[in-house]
Amino acid sequence: MSELVLIPGETTLAQLERIWREGVAVRLADSARAGIAASAARIARAADGTEPVYGVNTGFGKLASVRIAASDTATLQRNLILSHCCGVGETVEPQTVRLIMALKLLSLGRGASGVRPQVIALLEEMLARNVLPVIPAQGSVGASGDLAPLAHVAAAMLGEGQADWQGDRMPADRALRAAGLSPVVLAAKEGLALINGTQVSTAFALAGLFDAFASARAALIASALSTDAIMGSTAPFLDEIHQLRGHRGQIVAARAIRGLMDGSAIRESHRTGDNRVQDPYCIRCQPQVTGACIDLLWQAGRSLQIEANAATDNPLVLTETDQIVSGGNFHAEPVAFAADQIALAIAEIGAISQRRIALMVDPTLSHDLPPFLTPDPGLNSGLMIAEVTSAALMSENKHLANPCSTDSTPTSANQEDHVSMAAHGARRLMRMNANLSQIVGIEAICAAAGVEFRAPLTTSAPLRAVIARLRQDVAALDQDRYLAPDLVQVARLVRDGDLVAAVPSDLLAEVRP
Repeated sequence: MSELVLIPGETTLAQLERIWREGVAVRLADSARAGIAASAARIARAADGTEPVYGVNTGFGKLASVRIAASDTATLQRNLILSHCCGVGETVEPQTVRLIMALKLLSLGRGASGVRPQVIALLEEMLARNVLPVIPAQGSVGASGDLAPLAHVAAAMLGEGQADWQGDRMPADRALRAAGLSPVVLAAKEGLALINGTQVSTAFALAGLFDAFASARAALIASALSTDAIMGSTAPFLDEIHQLRGHRGQIVAARAIRGLMDGSAIRESHRTGDNRVQDPYCIRCQPQVTGACIDLLWQAGRSLQIEANAATDNPLVLTETDQIVSGGNFHAEPVAFAADQIALAIAEIGAISQRRIALMVDPTLSHDLPPFLTPDPGLNSGLMIAEVTSAALMSENKHLANPCSTDSTPTSANQEDHVSMAAHGARRLMRMNANLSQIVGIEAICAAAGVEFRAPLTTSAPLRAVIARLRQDVAALDQDRYLAPDLVQVARLVRDGDLVAAVPSDLLAEVRP
């Protein structure tokens, strides 16, 4: 297994996507080790002292005024972890568990959390040997850290709870020992450092971001195909139009569509003599809509990259000034806002894609394509209900796109009286992306059929390659058949990047985090 060396504070979105998609092992750069050791030494001195320091020799939350004896330090930290293991619901998929653990390493690696080097080493070794804690997905309100889900990560490090190892689920202590590792006994503040933080919310949001970009790339391909399918104009994609507005996403989207359609014989066939003055907005305004969504994804990505590299537990050790200071970096409001932005982008990419599907199946709007894209309408329904399915998914995503960050409820006896709801706000992106990949996939099926009905005219070379790749898995719909498996397959082609891989890489190189 390949390994990434991560520099806390400097890790890129591209590196994080590799961790999530490829499952690469990670370790912290050696340059982080001195800061980690220094902050751990400062916490050790505080634990031996008489001055109350939150989470070191006191209780937690509303119980911060309760002093804890030095002899009870290990028990305090262990009790913290076990009592916070209150996650419920479906378990987090392994690739996202790996990302959560890598993000926790990055946060601890900033040298402000006070954990000992052996805690870092255990996290690194668990990732290297693929010992993955079983984490229930629900239970975080996104403030005071993702407490419940992160507690399940920490519990596995203690040999408690469950973990997956080599594809098998087992008690965590057994998984550790099977991998040649030993559970850790936590020292002062280490339990608090492990569960305070936004790593679960951030990992969910990053996963949502990465898949949203994958669908955005595929959506540009599908939209270019749709434009040729309905014999739409490419004039609205001229660079001069978009430069006059100035939004980068819009400029990039228009450039991608131009490149994808360059050389299309279908386009050349109706440059003159076409009595249509303007195409509907779902064709004409593709760069303005999809481009704005790309801008939104870029903005969310910038926030999430900062958060991924941040120290977000409490209290923090400021070694340069020899202070241990309570703060609120665990509040996941930036992540909640980023998740809401990603949700809006996902919903809108799907909304305009669905309108193009509707355009192509409607014979009054599709410029002489057969009704519902079947050669024998009436006896066959063609893609009639595929379009209805896309509408259902579009509507579902619109509802899911309602903001989560504007919700809050007081918790922990009103000590934590404003929370971000970032965790489920980010987790919902998985469902939304699944819907979006299906919508875009249905558009690709419709658009490919529409282009094929234009024979002997042909589309551009890049788009012909896309159709050829699609036809490897989804045959042309000459007569009605059981369509559900085709829809599943085309969504996979969108999600896994197969359609994008069919075109020259430079055409969509800019559309990524």
